[in-house]
Amino acid sequence: MSKLWAIAWKDTILRFTSWAEWLFFLILPLVFTFILAGGTGAPADARIRLIVVDQAQSPLSAQLIATLEGSEAVRPEVRTLDKAESEFSQRNVSAVLVIPPELDMAHLTAGTVQLDLRQQPNNINALAAQRAVLAALRRIGSAVDIATASTTEAERIRPFESPAARQAYFDAALAAAQAEMESSPDRVAIAQGNTPDQIEYDPQANSSAGQVITWVFIPLIGISAMFAYERQKGTLRRLLVSPTRKATYLLGTIGGQVALALVQMVLLVGFGILVMKVNWGRAPGALALMLLAGALAAAALGTMLGTLVKTEGQANGLSIMLGMVMALLGGCWYPIELFPQVVRTAVKVLPTTWAMQGMMDIALRGQGVSGILLEAGVLVGFAAVFFAVGVWRFRYE
Repeated sequence: MSKLWAIAWKDTILRFTSWAEWLFFLILPLVFTFILAGGTGAPADARIRLIVVDQAQSPLSAQLIATLEGSEAVRPEVRTLDKAESEFSQRNVSAVLVIPPELDMAHLTAGTVQLDLRQQPNNINALAAQRAVLAALRRIGSAVDIATASTTEAERIRPFESPAARQAYFDAALAAAQAEMESSPDRVAIAQGNTPDQIEYDPQANSSAGQVITWVFIPLIGISAMFAYERQKGTLRRLLVSPTRKATYLLGTIGGQVALALVQMVLLVGFGILVMKVNWGRAPGALALMLLAGALAAAALGTMLGTLVKTEGQANGLSIMLGMVMALLGGCWYPIELFPQVVRTAVKVLPTTWAMQGMMDIALRGQGVSGILLEAGVLVGFAAVFFAVGVWRFRYE
């Protein structure tokens, strides 16, 4: 046991002598996980930014801004005229709406209100903002028209006692019209079909699982570089002529790297739980089984590759290339359902495909241990074949 620990510790020290290794071990996986998931937290407001300059400061201008805030097209932001003009001149905003001081009920009912909407030329967002402003004005204008018509009809039936009484009736009619418009039923009934989507995609879950597999497979395949390095330096020959069996050396080297890979996986899964809000904790037993099976398959592939390469540089290049290609084709970067059917069938020869499928069964489909036994079994099968070839071809020079 002490020999196993000594070999594993020696390989760990050699691996982390460079600070660049920490970049690949933790920093880059976290960065790529975050980027490919599109960030975290609440989704950003995708509405078009519309700067509003409220020079009226009237109840009607406040109502107009509130109506715009309820729009699905624009996101109003109230600014001073100087700041609005500055952002508009720098083309930081597509449109600026200037509400003049005369925006009040008297001017609106008289039809003499003119709003100043400034738009960037040849800008689709500016046109969309224009439509949103017009829709808001029509909504406010419709309520005013209803209140005006009601007041006129009431005055025809029985004249008001005073202008104040007339204004009070108008205000009440306007409030009633606005309330009715707010509570008006939808005129379009939306029915959602029951046809299931062929692509099951959750950005956070896909990114978390895919980057766990990608950034763990690459260094484990890189075990081949460790074998090539020790052959080149002659340390492997000296080690094996000592009272150390080949099985002890292989078990110490491979076991140490698999243990490091499991630590890396736990850190990335923890990041997925805490930051990406992925529900990895729903089936910890199944998750542990998939992580172990995937790590063994990758380490076995590295062991086999180590018997085929001649130099450390060759091994490093091949491990990065194989890891990236296998991750891409295995669905770690994009949903595998986006590939043609012939590709989806062909990539079943890759361990990354089965690893990704098992991880998605846990994260998206809520599978437990029984639900991922097939994927875990296939990965263990890959490991057995790769280890058998690697041990059979292993040499120290």
